[in-house]
Amino acid sequence: MRQPIISAPASKSASHRALIAASLADGESRISNLLRSQDLERTRDCLSRLGAAIREEGETVVVRGMDTRRERGPELVELDVGESGTTCRLLAAVAALTGGVCRISGRGRMHQRPMGSLTRALERLGAKIGWEGEPGCPPLVLDARGIAAGRVGVDLEQSSQFLSGLLMAGPALSAPLSVDITGERVVSWPYVALTLQVMQDFGARFLVEALQEGTWEEVAWEGLTRAEPGKVRFTVYPGPYAPREYRVEADWSNASYLLAAGALQNKGVRVSGLNPDSTQGDRRILDILRTMGAEVEISGSEISVFPSGLRGADLDMGSCPDLVPTVAVLASLAGGGTRIRNAAHLRLKESDRLGDLAEEIEKTGAGMDLHPDGATIRPPSEMAEGPIHFQTHGDHRLAMAFALYGLAGLDFVLSDPDCVAKSFPSFWETWSLVQGDD
Repeated sequence: MRQPIISAPASKSASHRALIAASLADGESRISNLLRSQDLERTRDCLSRLGAAIREEGETVVVRGMDTRRERGPELVELDVGESGTTCRLLAAVAALTGGVCRISGRGRMHQRPMGSLTRALERLGAKIGWEGEPGCPPLVLDARGIAAGRVGVDLEQSSQFLSGLLMAGPALSAPLSVDITGERVVSWPYVALTLQVMQDFGARFLVEALQEGTWEEVAWEGLTRAEPGKVRFTVYPGPYAPREYRVEADWSNASYLLAAGALQNKGVRVSGLNPDSTQGDRRILDILRTMGAEVEISGSEISVFPSGLRGADLDMGSCPDLVPTVAVLASLAGGGTRIRNAAHLRLKESDRLGDLAEEIEKTGAGMDLHPDGATIRPPSEMAEGPIHFQTHGDHRLAMAFALYGLAGLDFVLSDPDCVAKSFPSFWETWSLVQGDD
């Protein structure tokens, strides 16, 4: 049997961050391998409205940075973030810390997704927030003409993007910005590491400190694999990002569906272009697949996955929440139950990503019991007969995860297969390569 070799798509998270850093740089940057998707179109549009000049030269995206030092007037800048939570949270901070007045709005569940932790931090720095709907959620008008540097705290119980937005925007201020982590817990920490990686790549200056035996000490961010509230703080120094040529790395989040496919078909799957040492948290899919019984081989930037009998597992998904739909589908096809922990914030995504996932998975005959922090998945004694009609709930990650059922021989129909355009527009073309011919 011929093992398909699939190229991993560009990282959505790194693409957002590279565009932002280039747009805040003093000069012209050239970005290659930038993801083209609906979410990235929203980020591009918002950055252009804030003053960046972005154009295409073949496969390269050329970005001339905005002038962050210019005096901004009272004119209202409309920022349409669509359904992109990343655009909303990162660009809200950028818009605020570069001064001016903007209105941030979106579509779908975007107007139910919380921003309160971020906006409270911005208010403490001098911004004024006017809520047009539910307080704490878009749409909102942000007046940041009186904003200044200082020290703020931000809790990451709902999203690490609140911190990432402040950090990325910090160099636009005229004095150092200090940020403390507050709250009770931290979710999606590896995305902060990715933010710091891109900032460093574009020449931003920052300091990371950890509380060690009662004393604050500088630490290397690369070695900070987790964070506890009250025990980590950041200082970002003023000064524009440095323009550069930059290649966006491949995406472990979207590659997870391809890698998981290898655990379900005899020929396995080989995915090329991935960095095994990436700061992306979703590279943990390899550890999860091993834990659930699959065989994983790494050869440079090529990752091969082969089936070896899936089994249930007890998994903490706090650092890699985007993997939950993939893992839940695999769990419904495994031998034995699977417990997913530390994933309560998934109920605040494009869909109620836990509740809606449970509703759909149970159509296969599997059980998915919800808990305050996650879920338990029980495989069926006998798989339901198809065709099964899965509702995607407008969620790209649900649609891509459900594709795995086809490899298990389940006949199904998706209500909105095109919703994958949010993050992986070529998913179905790529998936046809995964399925291939034996």
